[in-house]
Amino acid sequence: MRHLAPWPRRSPLPGRECHGILSFSPGELRERLAKMSNAKERKHAKKMRNQPTNVTLSSGFVADRSGKHYNGGGKPFQAQQQEPHSGTSRRRQTKVTPHSLPEPDTSEQSSSKLMFKKKGGWKAGPDGTSQEIPKYITASTFAQARAAEISAMLKAVTQKSSNSLVFQTLPRHMRRRAMSHNVKRLPRRLQEMAQKEAEKAVHQKKEHSKNKCHKARRCHINRTQEFNRRQRKNIWLETHIWHAKRFHMVKRWGYCLGERPTVKSHRACYRAMTNRCLLQDLSYYCCLELKGKEEEILKALSQMCSLDAGLTFAAVHCLSGKRQGSLMLYRANKYPREMLGPITFIWKSEGTPRGTSESRQLWIWLHPTLKQDVLEEIKTVCQCLEPVRSTVSVLSPLPTLSQEKSQTETTDEKIGKKRKRKDDEANAKPIKKVIGDGTRDPCQAYSWISSNTGIIISDLTMEMNRFRLIGPLSHSILTEALKAASVHTGEEDTEETPHRWWTDTCRNTDSVALHRRQEAIFELLGGVTSPAEIPSGTILGLTVGDPRINLPPKRSKALSSPEKCQDNEQVRQLLLEGVPVECAHSFIWNQVICKSVTENKISDQDLNRMRSELLVPGSQLVLGPRESRIPILLIQQPGRVTGEDRLGWGSGWDVLLPKGWGMAFWIPFIYRGARVGGLKESLVHSQYKRAPSIPGDFPDCPAGVLFAEEQAKTLLEKYKRRPPAKRPNYVKLGTVAPFWCPWEQLTQDWESRVCARERSSVDSSPSGEESDLRSHQGPHAPAPSSEAGTSVDDPAESEVMDTGCQDQPGTERVTGQDASENHVAVTSSPLCVLRSRKLLKQLSTWCGPRSEDRRAARWAPSRGQPGLTREACLAFTDRFPRALVWVSLSLLRKGSPEPHTMICVPAEEDLLRLSQDRQYRGPQESRHSDPFKNEILKQKEKKKVEKRQNRGCTAPEGLAAGPPEARQEALTQGLWAGALPAVTSHCSRALLGFVTQGDFSMAVGSGEALGFVSVTGLLHLLSSQPVAERGLVLLRPPASLQYRFARISVEV
Repeated sequence: MRHLAPWPRRSPLPGRECHGILSFSPGELRERLAKMSNAKERKHAKKMRNQPTNVTLSSGFVADRSGKHYNGGGKPFQAQQQEPHSGTSRRRQTKVTPHSLPEPDTSEQSSSKLMFKKKGGWKAGPDGTSQEIPKYITASTFAQARAAEISAMLKAVTQKSSNSLVFQTLPRHMRRRAMSHNVKRLPRRLQEMAQKEAEKAVHQKKEHSKNKCHKARRCHINRTQEFNRRQRKNIWLETHIWHAKRFHMVKRWGYCLGERPTVKSHRACYRAMTNRCLLQDLSYYCCLELKGKEEEILKALSQMCSLDAGLTFAAVHCLSGKRQGSLMLYRANKYPREMLGPITFIWKSEGTPRGTSESRQLWIWLHPTLKQDVLEEIKTVCQCLEPVRSTVSVLSPLPTLSQEKSQTETTDEKIGKKRKRKDDEANAKPIKKVIGDGTRDPCQAYSWISSNTGIIISDLTMEMNRFRLIGPLSHSILTEALKAASVHTGEEDTEETPHRWWTDTCRNTDSVALHRRQEAIFELLGGVTSPAEIPSGTILGLTVGDPRINLPPKRSKALSSPEKCQDNEQVRQLLLEGVPVECAHSFIWNQVICKSVTENKISDQDLNRMRSELLVPGSQLVLGPRESRIPILLIQQPGRVTGEDRLGWGSGWDVLLPKGWGMAFWIPFIYRGARVGGLKESLVHSQYKRAPSIPGDFPDCPAGVLFAEEQAKTLLEKYKRRPPAKRPNYVKLGTVAPFWCPWEQLTQDWESRVCARERSSVDSSPSGEESDLRSHQGPHAPAPSSEAGTSVDDPAESEVMDTGCQDQPGTERVTGQDASENHVAVTSSPLCVLRSRKLLKQLSTWCGPRSEDRRAARWAPSRGQPGLTREACLAFTDRFPRALVWVSLSLLRKGSPEPHTMICVPAEEDLLRLSQDRQYRGPQESRHSDPFKNEILKQKEKKKVEKRQNRGCTAPEGLAAGPPEARQEALTQGLWAGALPAVTSHCSRALLGFVTQGDFSMAVGSGEALGFVSVTGLLHLLSSQPVAERGLVLLRPPASLQYRFARISVEV
């Protein structure tokens, strides 16, 4: 018989283990039963603690000790129902009693009965006897007790036990968003309670001012003051708020500018520049004003420019004020090196004959990155070192930190109180928007004078707005948005008008006649097909009325009116000769008038109020003498002027306005169909014009060097954010500089290659010189083996290259460039860009015309251009040993170039295969080996060792026992570390230059690129190629191994 396990394994009473049979003494059992009864009483009291205390039973319901109750003299009634807990207690007792418990005495029974009576129920006692209820009850007393219980129950049901609202107690599937403020969205049974909750003061909405909309209440207390504070670090243009809502904004050059629209508009902006009009805000450009004698100004500025690079400040059309000029500025007497940057200039026109000693006024417009260097150099050459106190008062200077704290404290004290405007106070001044000179530091000088030359230099940055309209419909938009100002008559002079300067001008007969001529020429512009038909840089002065008055109710598209040009002699004269010198006069040159125009501008609020008071809504608003008159200056932009195709593309007009009038002209231009572009569209515009962009395409300029460093830093950070498996390994791709262009090393390497070739040609026979120059071998063939372009296909050469790279950086690469460094030490000429017009024309001719331009090739010698001979090449290299030249590249077939794309020299076999197969796409670079792989693995292992040491673990003996090495810069997998190798001979094709701008061109339907190449390398390329295929190069992106053919050209 199987032995059964003892039961229970655990005693039902706490604290006692049983081994099959329980053995308790009577005293212990009574003590434990008493503890159990006390615990149940405490549990019952805890449940009933929230019940109302006014519910009591009548005396007839109170049970006595006998346990019998009578109901109207009936028989004793035995309770047959028991509570579950009492039954459980009894079952526990029955399980324990049969074993060894004695019979309980009478005192125990009475205590047990009392326990059940305290719990409020009539149940069977422990001895099994029944308890009776009374025979009769009193109706009034019973009803009163029940009524009290019902009222207490209703109160407990209606009383909330939490802080949640009524709609928050519903199940989630029954909740609705509008329940919090719309009571009718709740079920009907809860609507009354929700209405009571909503009427409480806690849930009442705060009363807002009725004269403010929801958007205005969310803004800062003083929005103008808040905007002025946010301009402390980066200045806002007057169109900033408009741009911030529609553009991706960037902080550059001390301004907050729009980079690109938030909508997809790349093709739309190109179509606007080609067929319609693109609008840009160029108010961030800086303006420097020079006042003094014409002779002194020209004498000082002539040191900063050269006739070899083009026209100067003394050009006839520019000096008269009829045209705008452009040139490159250099440091005094440093041409062709140490360039400062490109600028445009305007001379103030004078209608009367003048002498050279008369005081003149000159404006120089330049990019903000060039301002500091150019300003310091102009102050030096003009000897203007004495600062002049500015007479222009700052309207609203930016608040200081202490003022902001005091304003914040005052605002905090008034929280919760009703704020009132204190217009009646004498010291209360309204805060004005910061514009123009308000963005300046009042402690800094912005004007300088020379005691020797009498020249005054003033900084007019942000004193004027400059808008650029690009496209064939730009002048049509101008003629529709702007209307010439009406001339005041004698009857209107009696009225009070704030524009006294215009009233005085209208009293002069000559001024009125000049205004009529300017108005007539301005109206003729509406019939011109394209701004490119007008002479380049034409200037037209004009005084217009308030453009907000002629604002159309809806946006429309302005169209040209060719009927104005039909059989019109004035239009023909305008297209041939341009605007007369007298019509270039404008009152915008007068700072006093510009200040008056800015201060007396009618606000938009007053103008809208006047519109609302019109008898016929939507009719023309006539202000009469109160209308503002704004002097402006229109400047024609020539667009593309180089090359032979698409001449005049991207031409347009620049509009100069006084400060404060930016948005008043901006909105009317947009309502006439102009599309707005940002910085990205400016870059595309310069790329399609094949013109260098500022400052990225000026590597010999301090601003260009700084821009390249910032761009390389940004691209490097973006590259490091990606894991090594998700980014290209530029070391294996043979790209030594994927994020920047090493111009210095490129020119040094080509200079050393030429010197080595000259030495080898001297050692060879005289007949070998000509064969070396005219040979059709690869570009690296004439150079010695140490400087030649190594081919990755050769295992011996690749092994030598990789072995040298595996040593410590800076040791083996120095030995590989001994010849280059020795030569540079002898002739240390700084880097420069070739800008001589004569030499550029020679290079343009030598680059070789295409097959369809054979006649141009025959005409080249007759035009005075020398042929591509060895003597001509030596003349170039002797004068410019380390120079770059701006080139344009057009891909023959597929490919879309990108910035930092490498321009390489094709080998002889590449040209041979292309001549045999015109569909040949180009060679492919072999994958390089990574010489830094072992160093990176050691670096990772070293990091693991340091991590273990920090955790307290013991490091491996081989690594821990090594000599302590100096901490070097951490290597980045995929990038070349240390000094760069010879960039020209690092790959199988010699490097010629780099691309700075490149993309798919929608104008020609193929890839186009712009960049710089070494002049020495370009001459070597042209001399080593046959005439039929002269000018062919290879392009390879940084993250690709595929070379693609392109044709190089130098456009003048």
